[in-house]
Amino acid sequence: MPIRRLPPETVNRIAAGEVVERPASAIKELVENALDAGAAHIEIQADGGGLSRILIADDGKGIPRDELPLAVERHATSKLEADDAGDVDLLRIHTLGFRGEALPSIGSVARLSITTRARDERDAWAIRVEGGDHRPLAPAAFPGPHGARVEVRDLFYATPARLKFMKSERAEAMAISEEIKRQAMAHEAVAFTLSLDGKTTLRLPAEHPGDEGRLKRLSALLGRDFEANALLIDQERDGVRLSGYAGLPTYSRGNAAHQYLFVNGRPVKDRLLQGALRGAYADFLARDRHPAAALFLDIDPLFVDVNVHPAKAEVRFRDPALVRGLIVGALRHALHAAGHRASTTVAADALSSFQPRSGASTAPAYSPSSPSAQGFSGWTGWSQPAAAAQVLPGLNERSARVEPAWDGPVTSHDLRVTPYDPPLDPIDYPLGAARGQLHANYIVAQTRDGLVIVDQHAAHERLVYERMKAQMAEGAVTRQALLTPEVVDLDPAEAERVASRADELAEMGLVVEPFGAGAVLVRETPAMLGDADVQGLIRDIADDLSEHGQALSLKERLAAICGTMACHGSVRSGRVLSAPEMNALLRQMEATPHSGQCNHGRPTYVELKLHDLEKLFGRR
Repeated sequence: MPIRRLPPETVNRIAAGEVVERPASAIKELVENALDAGAAHIEIQADGGGLSRILIADDGKGIPRDELPLAVERHATSKLEADDAGDVDLLRIHTLGFRGEALPSIGSVARLSITTRARDERDAWAIRVEGGDHRPLAPAAFPGPHGARVEVRDLFYATPARLKFMKSERAEAMAISEEIKRQAMAHEAVAFTLSLDGKTTLRLPAEHPGDEGRLKRLSALLGRDFEANALLIDQERDGVRLSGYAGLPTYSRGNAAHQYLFVNGRPVKDRLLQGALRGAYADFLARDRHPAAALFLDIDPLFVDVNVHPAKAEVRFRDPALVRGLIVGALRHALHAAGHRASTTVAADALSSFQPRSGASTAPAYSPSSPSAQGFSGWTGWSQPAAAAQVLPGLNERSARVEPAWDGPVTSHDLRVTPYDPPLDPIDYPLGAARGQLHANYIVAQTRDGLVIVDQHAAHERLVYERMKAQMAEGAVTRQALLTPEVVDLDPAEAERVASRADELAEMGLVVEPFGAGAVLVRETPAMLGDADVQGLIRDIADDLSEHGQALSLKERLAAICGTMACHGSVRSGRVLSAPEMNALLRQMEATPHSGQCNHGRPTYVELKLHDLEKLFGRR
């Protein structure tokens, strides 16, 4: 077939296939246009999953009459400035949109109508595009002083084959809701209203710009639990700033759906950023658990390319190692500052498992003002002296010795309790003073305003692990020499990268040196790796250096070994501890970062406040 130009309608539909993948992507483009226009409030309506009707109304600056016909032409945009020579710099993108493809692409596959009134104009105007057919400009009515209303009907009616690839209306509506949530997270100073099939499902007022307003917006979208368990992130390195909030390790999820990443206000799904987030939590979460986070990266547009994906969902950084290092460092700094803190949901889950016993007792309800309060005689289950004298397993008998007075029903006057007053005052310590041990594994401590239950094995496992990590950071990794040095064949570029990091690898116990073109020689490996797969280890390191500029595989393997060794070297479940041992463990937890969760992301302790306990017993 001869080479020929494609008709404009075909070109537009090809572009639509790249830009307008589904109703949610069309809404994304239109909302970004409204944000670029300086809108303070954006209203989104969608019917039939967005396939039958979409309406985006904003109070932005609007489109001037003479520019309205250009707005629906391909590659026509007001968001790129040309220099004196007429050249446009695609490296300095300060807006969300810039290609000028969204409106003509939507108009080529749907019935598009734009009604607008520019800020400096008295009259409003409208233009329609149906299946690529442009209708003439016409005067129109507009409800506000300025802004734009973009209505899309019968999406993909001009390309019926695309409709076969759409999901159910419910699934498309959920995708729309998720897209609006991402846009609302990135722009807390803008009010959003979302209506699906005539029902308002999201109404977000404008918040003050900044950390406080952003957290309020995130709380409205992700729930109050996220707000209560989020750590503030705000660090800058070499002109790149990372801000936002990340959840505590014990506030983790079973998938990565609660990870939201933004670059210069643009929602993205970037492998580098997601990998950095995973790496920052590698020491705190099991591989099947994922952190919750909303992270915002602000970087000079010269150092990030947003023009690598038709839908602008991916970006490329000029210095990926700097970005990754900033994310990992900022998150670990925040996690370190959190100390032994655990998520509030741990206590909530514990309280929800408590259930008052009913049906087994006919005792009257207790009230401090009742006549029987001075001599409560409603306990009927403790009629035997042996039962009353029992002490919880592992609890020091001096802690609470109960002596029955007689063989009949027990009353409040029939118990003589000799309390043991420990030398530690619970007010002086965040995790309180140990009061006893349950089932030879759980330490019970009294705090200033409640109690703490500690899993002794999980807690001590984290303490041992942190000590081992500190030794590794100080360069104290023991090496083992290979009986026969091993040659690993690599691509010449990979071999050069590995050899250039020989000093860094030696600090982690791996001694390598160049061995001709396309190979490295391994002489020593970290002793804790034991009989390691040297070939696989070096190839993984080469892949990490190629993608991230860091030898993450070796670090992760060493961390995994440390975790295993810490598990085997910690206080085991079933060991009875003395009061000084229990208190010593509590004090070490208070002084050790990340002690609120074990190496697998499980909580090491549960804290219950006094008011929660009072609720359980009907005192509140």
